Formats: sequence, structure tokens, C-alpha cells
Amino acid sequence: MEEKVDTKEKLKKPYRNNYRKTQNRTNIKEEKKQQDKEQVKFKTSNLKIIPLGGLLEIGKNMTVFEYENDIIIVDCGLAFPEDDMLGIDLVIPDITYLEKNKDKIRGLFITHGHEDHIGAIPYFLKQIDVPIYATPLTVGLIENKLEEHKLLRKTRLKTVKQGQTINAGSMKVEFIKSCHSIPDSVMFAIHTPVGTIIHSGDFKIDYTPIDDERMDLGRLAELGNKGVLALLADSTNAERKGYTMSERSVGQVFDKLFVNCTKRIVVATFASNVHRVQQIVNSAIENNRKIAICGRSMINMIETAKKLGYMQAPDELFIDIDMIKSYPDERLVIITTGSQGEPMSALTRMATGDHKKVEITPNDLVIISATPIPGNEKFVSKVIDDLMQIGAEVVYSSLADVHVSGHACQEEQKLLLSIVKPKYFIPVHGEYRQLVAHAETAKLVGVEPQNIFMLTNGRILELGKTSAKLTGTVPFGKIMVDGLGVGDVGNIVLRDRQHLSQDGLIIIVLTMDSTGEVIAGPDVISRGFVYVRESENLMDDVKKVVRDEIRKCGEKHIKDWATIKSALKDTLRDYVFQKTKRNPMILPIIMEI
Repeated sequence: MEEKVDTKEKLKKPYRNNYRKTQNRTNIKEEKKQQDKEQVKFKTSNLKIIPLGGLLEIGKNMTVFEYENDIIIVDCGLAFPEDDMLGIDLVIPDITYLEKNKDKIRGLFITHGHEDHIGAIPYFLKQIDVPIYATPLTVGLIENKLEEHKLLRKTRLKTVKQGQTINAGSMKVEFIKSCHSIPDSVMFAIHTPVGTIIHSGDFKIDYTPIDDERMDLGRLAELGNKGVLALLADSTNAERKGYTMSERSVGQVFDKLFVNCTKRIVVATFASNVHRVQQIVNSAIENNRKIAICGRSMINMIETAKKLGYMQAPDELFIDIDMIKSYPDERLVIITTGSQGEPMSALTRMATGDHKKVEITPNDLVIISATPIPGNEKFVSKVIDDLMQIGAEVVYSSLADVHVSGHACQEEQKLLLSIVKPKYFIPVHGEYRQLVAHAETAKLVGVEPQNIFMLTNGRILELGKTSAKLTGTVPFGKIMVDGLGVGDVGNIVLRDRQHLSQDGLIIIVLTMDSTGEVIAGPDVISRGFVYVRESENLMDDVKKVVRDEIRKCGEKHIKDWATIKSALKDTLRDYVFQKTKRNPMILPIIMEI
């Protein structure tokens, strides 16, 4: 028997089905809109990493981390002038980009207290006022620097202990205990919305440090297990195989040199190497010697380190440099600056006999506890030669292990890479060959070659959670400090200085009336070119050339002084070069009556 079906129900079914389909489509669209909204809501911007110094060079370290409207800066160092930077005292980074974005800056974070990481801070603060975060000894050294520039009262210096985390807008900066040739060194774990970035600062892995403050490898491993997006690491010793020796090994060498020595001992080292000075102190105490300090930077460092408890030494151990003649040689140690052979340093003046307080004699043992920074080799060699000619006994790094580096060699770099396990790797703090060597080391421990970025100063690297790309550049460069002038000496001035230093100067002085007639002169003044008395014929010929050129200008009715000066310079340059094969700077001075 057939079941009766309601015709009206039959007709309703297609409409119901169509309604359901339409409703489903509407629901799908609404869900997609909601998903899109959530994606927009949770979509993160990229983190920009911008080095402004420290790449393809040694010194003036500064790195910018920017996320949306927040900027943090790691280190603010200086570099020392190169040979062709005549008369320049210091070189600092160009901070034009930061000046334009100063409202975004949340803080300046310092890894440690060496000049190539803190030396530019006073010049930075004169342009941009930001809080500075650093560990206690680093703060103490920055205070000394700011006091000299009369900036201490205006500066917001924040002391941070190792292990603390500072909020900096959308980023957090964690201070991780590290190890270097100065106490209170730290690495930074920068926690950002796209991931954790680790900046190593300068480091070595010393298992037996002088102060027993070992690097916090446990925390680095913990961060590595959670996931580190990128590592920026010190490349200074990237070309050296093996491990850097422990600082404690230098103390053992000092003990051997001090024991049974009847000579006065003079030790030259870096003022900032507190651990090295501590070991000299220990050897002096062990061998019943008093210590005199020579060099203002050394005095400031020791006073600061003692005050903050980073150096252990009784006050009665130290004597004033003026008192050294009151003690026999076998009871005296002089700690001095000048281990790099700097022309005006205390050790150099001792070696040349120009020091007012210390006179080197054959009864001196001079220990140079440092290796020459690249470029300083000839200065150090000259100091060693001068000391030996006086008759002093000189011990330096080629003869004994009186110095160890504060930077990690390849095996230590491998260890850091292995425990941090970064997705991306950026070698920093080094010249190009050192950055390349560090990149090769990273490949050996498993970092993908396409994830290694060889940055240059000013280049922007943008990191996302799953992406990394180079996107552009910002202004960068070298700002030169000459006396009180900052940035007023550029390439043109340096070129003029080089020209003057190589070829000398000829000044032409003459007096003319309004009609272009020569009333007096020309007089010729030579500096650094030829000695006038011995070259009178040449000077007379120069005057004749000047007169002839003035006459030609008059015949052509040229009365514009700028044109006359230009013609004089061109004609005289050609004549002098033809006669002498030299190219001095020529400076015409025309006075009007």
C-alpha cells in the first residue's frame, strides 16, 4: 500500500534545501571574516636589526633593535683614528637615524665597560637624552666619563644586576652573566614579539675566572631549548683555532717573574683589564712589593674597581708615584698605561726619557702585558727597542705568556652556537675576514648557510617569526672628534691635511688696487715645501710666474679676484711640478687698497 505524500510538503522541500545552502554559505563567509579579523589582529610586524658600528672594523660598536614604535640600542662605543686621519682624536658612530627617531628610543643597554662599547656615550647624550642600563662596574666607568664632560647630573643611569630583565616597550632585555677581560660583562637576551634575540657582547668562556663569576651557560642553554630566533656574536678571534687560555694562567707567569727578582718591575697593561691588575696586585703582595700607579686612566679604573668591590687590595699597598725613590728597586712595582705604544702614553715617555716621574734604568724589568692591536705593531716595537737600548730587561707576549685574549676562539664560538641553537646567525664585532671565519664556524655546527647574514653598518635586517630579509639602509658613517669639534672635520679637511703633510704649502701674498694694478708683492711663503734660503732661485722664479700671470689677467681685463686666484693656482701648480716634481698646496692671498 502506497504511502500518501502531502503535495505541499513536496513543494516546501526544495525551498528548505535552498535556504539551508544559503545559510551555510553565509555562515562560512562569517567564519572567514572572523578568521581574517583574527589574523589581522595577531599579525606581527618585523623586528629590524640595524648595526651602526662594529662591522668591517674594530671599535665604535652600536646596534639598533627596532620593533614598531620601540627602539633599544646595544652599546655606544668609539674607535681610535686610522693612520690617515691626521689630527683626529676619536671616531664615533653617525647617529642621524636615531636623532630622527629619538621619540621611539626606550633605552641604551651596555654590555661592558670597554671604550669601544662606552666611549661615545657622552657625545650621544649631547644629542639624545635616554636612560642607560648597565651593570655596577660599567655604570661606575660611565660615571667617570660623564663627569669629565659635565653630563653626570643630567643623565639617567640605571644600575642592573646580572640576571635581571628590563622592560623596554614591546621588548624585554635580560642581562645574562658573561665572561670577558673586564668584570660585570653581560650578554643580552632580547625578548621580542617575533622571538628571542641573543647579543653576545664581547665574550670568552673561562672556566676558572679570577673572580669565580662564570658565564651563565645554563640560562643560555635554557633559552636555546625554548628557541632562539637569532644570535649576534663576537667575531674578534674567529680566525683562531682552539680555546682562549684562562686569565688565571697569566697570574702564574707573573708569579714566576716576580719571585727572586731583585729589579724594579714595571708592568704595562690595559687600564680596563681589572683582572690583570688584580693578578699583578696578588704577585706584589706575595713578594712584599709596594705598587705605584702611572697613568690617569689606570688610576681612575683602580679607584672605581676598589670602591665597588671588584678589586681586592689593601690601601697601604699603594704609594704615590712621587714616593718611588724612597723605596729600593726590589720592593717596588709600577703599573702603567701605554701597552700599545701610544705616542703620548706613560710607557712611551718612559722609553724616550721624557717622563717627569719615572726614569728607566738597566735595573728595571719591564713587562708588556698585552698584544699589539692591529696597526699598533710598529709603535710597540719602537717602545721595546727604546727600552732595551736603555738596558732594561723587557718581557712581552712573544717571549712569555704575559697576556691572554678576552675574546673567544673557534671552539668557544662553537660551544655558544651549539647551546643557543639559533635559527639565524649574524657575526658581529670584527673585520670582514673575521666575520667570514665566524660564518664558516656557524655552518660547521649546523646553521643553514641561507640563515647566516653578513651585515654591514647601516644595513637593515628584518626578522619575522618565519622570515628574514635585507630591506634597505639607514645613514651611517664615521664622525670624527678633533679636540672640542665633533663632526666638523670631514673628508675634505682630512684630504687637505694629508696634502699638507705630504707636499707642504706655498702662500702667495700680494696687494692690488681697484684697477688691478699690483701695489706690493708678490711675497712667497713656504711651509713644508722647501727651505726658502736654500731655494732663493726657485722662489724668485715663482714670483716672476705670479707677475706674468697677473699681467696676462690685466691684458684680458679680468678683475674678478676669484678668477685671478684660480688662474694663479693653476699656473703656479704646473710650474712648480715641472721644476720639482712636487705638488704643494698653493694658497694665493690678495689684499685690496
